[in-house]
Amino acid sequence: MIRWLRDAAGNRDGGVMLIFALSLPILLAVSAAALEYGSIVKRRGELQRAADSGSIAGVNQFKLANADDASSVQVAIATAQTQAAVQATAGATLQAAAQVLGNHSSVQVTLTETVPLAMGKLLAMSEMTIKVQSTAKLSGTTRLCLLALDPAARGAFHLESSARITAGDCSLYSNSRHASGIEGESNAVARALSTCSAGGYTGNKASFMPPPATDCPVLKDPLADRAGPSLGLCKILPLWYNPKMLFDGIDSPLYGTQVVSTTATLEPGTYCGGLHITKGAKVTLKPGIYIMSGGPLVVDKGSSFTGTNTGFYFTGLRAGLLFDEDSVISLTAPKDGIMAGLLFFEDRALINLLPLPPPLSGKGPAPSVIGAVVGLREYRIISNEARNLLGTIYLPAGRLIIDSKKPIADQSAYTVIIARMINLYDGPDLVLNARYGTTDIPVPEGVGPSSADTVLSH
Repeated sequence: MIRWLRDAAGNRDGGVMLIFALSLPILLAVSAAALEYGSIVKRRGELQRAADSGSIAGVNQFKLANADDASSVQVAIATAQTQAAVQATAGATLQAAAQVLGNHSSVQVTLTETVPLAMGKLLAMSEMTIKVQSTAKLSGTTRLCLLALDPAARGAFHLESSARITAGDCSLYSNSRHASGIEGESNAVARALSTCSAGGYTGNKASFMPPPATDCPVLKDPLADRAGPSLGLCKILPLWYNPKMLFDGIDSPLYGTQVVSTTATLEPGTYCGGLHITKGAKVTLKPGIYIMSGGPLVVDKGSSFTGTNTGFYFTGLRAGLLFDEDSVISLTAPKDGIMAGLLFFEDRALINLLPLPPPLSGKGPAPSVIGAVVGLREYRIISNEARNLLGTIYLPAGRLIIDSKKPIADQSAYTVIIARMINLYDGPDLVLNARYGTTDIPVPEGVGPSSADTVLSH
């Protein structure tokens, strides 16, 4: 045995192999430790980004109507946890905390994660704690540009097919506490400053940028105290406004009893039974309020409908709206008066037992929604030329359906949507601009105007 050791010691190659064999476990341990350290550094970066998203989302709550410290903290934590969970370390334990600093001007988020260490056990250190912190500061007010009011429906805010919403400077919100209060299906995409659901959301995470925060506080309807206009005497249009009444099919009163099929300029007032613009009509609207009482507003069959400083109020049975596929729409809301800033406004009565008929283009009715209130009025925009809808669309008891194949509202300085349900189908690109300072159309209090820059500190 002694002789063998001497021979091994004298053999250079054998000595190298012996040293290598003795060093191999140490080299492997060092390599594994280096990899583990690298993963910890990477995870710290992920947590920092999650904390940043949380602090920004939390402080953005103070831009929304009726926000308080509790809702800001809740949203900040929910957002940070949602993003941190995307690439969570197996076996790790995450704790999230948030607090409001200053006079509603800052939100601080702290994430603490305890990560198990595989190699740390060799050094009697079985785990490591990673702690990151982010503070977002701002000064400013509201940037809420979409709010689905239904408190319980599945898909209160729903996108499917290739539908897109672009709202880079403002926030999207659903008050539905349903686990699928927000839905994104197929190739739908929503880009926004932030997206929040009082319940949950379903869909590919890539459909929402950033991913929606869940379990957010319910927002009070910011326009709940807004009074509607009073009805006036019914306007009766003369027969010569409809010279094509016997051509291209008889006009159905279900689409509006007051019919225009020529070039015409209309006056504001109460249109009892609704208003039907059809058969290639070219209609210009004088400024003022147009009340659809007991019937819909329908624009179809290649007609155009243009109005500046015009507001539309919907009330009674069969109230609703249809801008059909081949219609051309350009509308801006009033800049003063009872409907200042409101482009569409409906009364708050829920019952509408006589639904709007399907589009005359043959596109068919919109898909039904599970859990929706029966009798919701429908406001359907399927026009491929409705690029200027400047103002606030306020439908507290209605379902807004956007089902076109081209951009909607992208040429508006701003568009705000508050409706009971908001559903996008087919392939529209709804653009919710927030260029409030570029127009004289006011933004209703509780939604809208400019926010301050957001500054992050770690």
